[in-house]
Amino acid sequence: MAQALALDRRAEGRHEAGEMTDDTPDSLIPYDEIVQEALRAVVGRVLGEIQAGGSELPGSHHFYITFKTHAPGVSIPAHLRERFPDEMTIVLQNKFWDLKVDEEGFTVGLSFNQVPAKLDIPFSAITAFVDPAVDFGLQFQASVADMAPEAHDAAENDAPEQGDQPTVGESEDGSNVVTVDFGRKK
Repeated sequence: MAQALALDRRAEGRHEAGEMTDDTPDSLIPYDEIVQEALRAVVGRVLGEIQAGGSELPGSHHFYITFKTHAPGVSIPAHLRERFPDEMTIVLQNKFWDLKVDEEGFTVGLSFNQVPAKLDIPFSAITAFVDPAVDFGLQFQASVADMAPEAHDAAENDAPEQGDQPTVGESEDGSNVVTVDFGRKK
């Protein structure tokens, strides 16, 4: 106890002498990147379990996945990239096929206006993951520099009407939404 008090007094002295500030020091450990990677692993695990179960979604679960269309590793048809030049949201519910998940990302087949398409999406490109059936959502920082989210239309891939797309990070009812934003210093 006396040792802690002495440390506090020394810290006060350094603060008064101008040696310490209230600014948070820059971390030499990239905590924000580590947490983002861990949360993206949640998406990988969920999709991996769906793949292992024969690509059947249990109960009423379904997913809205938002990703940066120009992030490295993203492969989507040119007409979708033109329509969604920044960000796109897809729905995995009833009409998807060939879901394949690996450590880096996933591949899935979807239909857009009755036209089938194959999408390759690395986990690093994902900016939001929502399962509205259980009010669960994750929102990520863009992992590619200068790729902050912009407003966009939903992709409208062929799926039953579910009403408005949920907004990740805005929860008035205390739902399970996790938003991680460490506000990087530039």
